[in-house]
Amino acid sequence: MNNKIKVHVADDHKILIDGVTTLLNTEESIEVEGYSLTGKQVLDWYQKGKADILILDINMPELDGIEVLKVFQKRNIKQKTIILSGLSDPKIVQEMITLGAVGFIEKSSANEHIIDAVKAVHKGKKYYSDEIKDSLFELFVNDVKTDEAIKNVAVEPLTEREIEILKLITQEFSTSEIAKKLDLGVKTIETHRRNLYKKLRVKNVVGLAMYAVKNNIV
Repeated sequence: MNNKIKVHVADDHKILIDGVTTLLNTEESIEVEGYSLTGKQVLDWYQKGKADILILDINMPELDGIEVLKVFQKRNIKQKTIILSGLSDPKIVQEMITLGAVGFIEKSSANEHIIDAVKAVHKGKKYYSDEIKDSLFELFVNDVKTDEAIKNVAVEPLTEREIEILKLITQEFSTSEIAKKLDLGVKTIETHRRNLYKKLRVKNVVGLAMYAVKNNIV
């Protein structure tokens, strides 16, 4: 019985696809089942076959990676997707995450991260390379300009309860779901959520998630 993690690779450069495939195939638990050279081919592939993980480039002909994820979202397609791209602009990364990507790796660090990313995403976790974590964190922290400031962004330490709630927020549980899970009132959870924003000096849920990832809370 084949229990390997099946991966589909989409990029407009066949030489990169070959390199990623060779790298992934060194891991016994992973199998590359096919590839696409355009965004349209990705959508055509999805109609015919499935994979556990889609590794997707942003810049592709016919449909780019952003448009592919928009189609997935519109059709309510739940395909675990890791973005592998030379583009690391935090606003682009943010858009891809909003559209459902659960991993993001720069092409320059693919050798270091790709196998770990596939394994993590297959287990239901999110995975971002170190460069992506740093750029995203800086985007969502108010007026933080240096690494030292980032390390000290939490002026007050988080309580055990706040850490517990932060973990659930990053797992995309709603306020009411967290309240039910922890047997607490909705207003109590809302108060904890406001305190997390204040303590960590972030603007939104993505900011909370980036703090949790950078500080190994999740």
